[in-house]
Amino acid sequence: MIHDCAFQQVGVGLRAPHLTLFAGMEAPQVGWLEVHSENYFNPESPARQTLRQIAERFPISCHGIGLSLGSADLLNHRHLTQLKHLVDDLQPMAVSDHLSWSSVNGQYLNDLLPIPYTEEALNLVCDKISQVQDTLGRQLLLENPSSYLSFRHADYTEWDFLSWVQQRTGCGLLLDLNNIYVSSFNHGFDCDTYLAAINPAAVKEIHLAGFTVKKLEQGEVWIDTHSRPVSEPVWQLYRNWVRQHGAVPTLIEWDLDIPPLEVLLGEADKARQILRDTEASHERRQA
Repeated sequence: MIHDCAFQQVGVGLRAPHLTLFAGMEAPQVGWLEVHSENYFNPESPARQTLRQIAERFPISCHGIGLSLGSADLLNHRHLTQLKHLVDDLQPMAVSDHLSWSSVNGQYLNDLLPIPYTEEALNLVCDKISQVQDTLGRQLLLENPSSYLSFRHADYTEWDFLSWVQQRTGCGLLLDLNNIYVSSFNHGFDCDTYLAAINPAAVKEIHLAGFTVKKLEQGEVWIDTHSRPVSEPVWQLYRNWVRQHGAVPTLIEWDLDIPPLEVLLGEADKARQILRDTEASHERRQA
């Protein structure tokens, strides 16, 4: 058992190419693992059975993409029931989903779409999160989105909207620093302004990932593809956050063009080193 605090704080996304590696007797050492909840909804599937074995050895976080919290549709109770069964089965360290929508009239889209930051949307999202938390009997973590367009009418900035949702529902926040960095370029806001508005006590998890730059005739857009190493500006945002607020469970996400596991673990090592350097700096100041 590894007791290094920095080691235990940093996890990686468990994706299909690495599932059997973590189920084996010589499983790689990581602090914790995150899975996409919907991939394991079938309790009789081989994947669910393998995940049960892995959960006996590693803390698991369940990260969903299907609650569609910003949709005008009612909550999909079949989806929510399946999520509850998964959570009851695994007893994960955290359960999370996104501030976005992906369904309309019962039809699901293969994307996490932005919502208008209006009073009406705030009431809708808060109501759904409260329903989810009541059903699960535990706190839900809400992840800030990446986005590529914004609505002309808004009553709130994204960071104020997120803060109000957290205050009204008591949900936790999953702070995705890559999403903030990508959206800051796409929409022209300042990352420090965004982060200064976030209550650090509400942040229960941090995501780090890579993005892709796409050049169009109209200009350049940054896309949160999770297909590259974490960029240096995002590492710097992470350094600044942990220096100011301390460590929270941190995940390295990599969902497309998934590399050999050694590359993913190397990114996790970078996060651990930042945590160790920050802790050492704090101890020197206290000496």
